Amino acid sequence: MKIGIIIYSDDSETVWNAFRFGNFALSEGDEVKIFLLARGVECESLDTDRFRITEQMQKFVDSGGEILACGTCLKIRQSELEMCPLSTMRDLYELVKECDRIVTF
Repeated sequence: MKIGIIIYSDDSETVWNAFRFGNFALSEGDEVKIFLLARGVECESLDTDRFRITEQMQKFVDSGGEILACGTCLKIRQSELEMCPLSTMRDLYELVKECDRIVTF
């Protein structure tokens, strides 16, 4: 199954759980892509002692998952992300179109 995950939250626990879910789906043999939108593009700066998001992100990428980030949302925040390329609304549209299921966090 192809699963698309859209993360638009900047809540550490929510983002951590989104990546945990993505990692679990990958371990079950699914193809998973994550699109970071709005506040979700801030995910690399949300690590806490309890919620190590960048650790989950790295595991996701190392396991074959793909992370995309809204370029406009990053530009608004004058920010960049290490683990994923800048993407567009077309990329989000294609993700929604090609996936069997979409989950939002």
